[in-house]
Amino acid sequence: MRDSIFSITNVTAVLNDSLLEHATITIERGVIIDVAQFGPAAPDSINGSGSICIPGVVDSHSDGFEQELNPRPNATLPSGFALRSFESRVRAAGITTMFHGIGFENDEKWGRTVDSANELCDAIVEYAQGMTALIDHRILYRLDARDSHGYIALIARLNQNKNEMTAQVPLISFEDHTPGQGQYTDRTVMERYIASNRKVSIEEAQRIVDQTIAERDALIGNRDKALPWLTEHAASGAINLMAHDPATSKDIAEAVKWSASIAEFPTTIEAAKLAKESGLRTVCGAPNVLRGKSHSGNVSAQELISKGLCDGLASDYLPTSLLGSAAALVERKVCSLPQAIRLITSGPAKTVGLNDRGEIAVGKRADLALIRLQGNLPTVFGVLTANSQHAERLSLVGASA
Repeated sequence: MRDSIFSITNVTAVLNDSLLEHATITIERGVIIDVAQFGPAAPDSINGSGSICIPGVVDSHSDGFEQELNPRPNATLPSGFALRSFESRVRAAGITTMFHGIGFENDEKWGRTVDSANELCDAIVEYAQGMTALIDHRILYRLDARDSHGYIALIARLNQNKNEMTAQVPLISFEDHTPGQGQYTDRTVMERYIASNRKVSIEEAQRIVDQTIAERDALIGNRDKALPWLTEHAASGAINLMAHDPATSKDIAEAVKWSASIAEFPTTIEAAKLAKESGLRTVCGAPNVLRGKSHSGNVSAQELISKGLCDGLASDYLPTSLLGSAAALVERKVCSLPQAIRLITSGPAKTVGLNDRGEIAVGKRADLALIRLQGNLPTVFGVLTANSQHAERLSLVGASA
């Protein structure tokens, strides 16, 4: 345990709109109390050795915990172990706040059940509220729009656990992955994926997609059953509602009608532009930026960023892509370093309503990462976290991403 007041010296601090070289950042009980060039340091200090100091990365959507649980088919790990294992890896990527995506649906294909969703949420809440968590763990409730079991279980959970995760406003993504809309507006993209992944012919893949559409069309009424509760609670501010994979102006108009505040992973410029005009925050995928294109043939996130149509990035399926995408944007001269870092810190923090973090500024939570950049390759060698319930507990752990 460090003294209650200490400093990080000799760093280039990435502020919201500028770089501050030779910076000293002083922290008291988990909160930044001073940021100054050549500033005075507390007796207890950490020498940053000329590194770049950024706010801790905020990830609004990660499916990594589910992947960590099942590293191979039929090889499921205990949830407590998987959560801690995953935590060590995301922390090494500079992430200090993470929303774990938990799917509320019964879907054999993905191995998801509403019972397992509740169990995973319980594991996250228990660990987050304990004394040993090294980052701020939160939940993104992913609700399948057409699964009747999903919305019943989710609504029951939130009604019964009104103070879940220290009374945070729940973040809910309303998702419909039926082929022919959203991410798979062009159904041939899914057909090619199935053919490649399952080693079947295109004709067989087309049959599978036809069957999937027919099965999900039979469940379309469940969308209307879930929406009244979601709309009422989103309108009152009791939940933050995400419209997932919006592709058209109609999708955004519906999201506004639901009182959604976030457009997550818009698949077209049209949807992203109308989301911006409608006052929705827009989230894009960091892997899309890193690769320079969408893996499913949709709009390039970099293009949306260059047009000012992206408020923040999420890791989706690859936690290390957040810092990697920021570095790539700088190298490609799409963004300055402060602009790129905003997309993975203050941008997503504002999107999910966590206004206490995401910036190196007086009064902000002292979640920080020390990094170096070699071209578009970031290395994380120090992460400082301030536990939200025990702010005097601070730790600096070296790691590489």
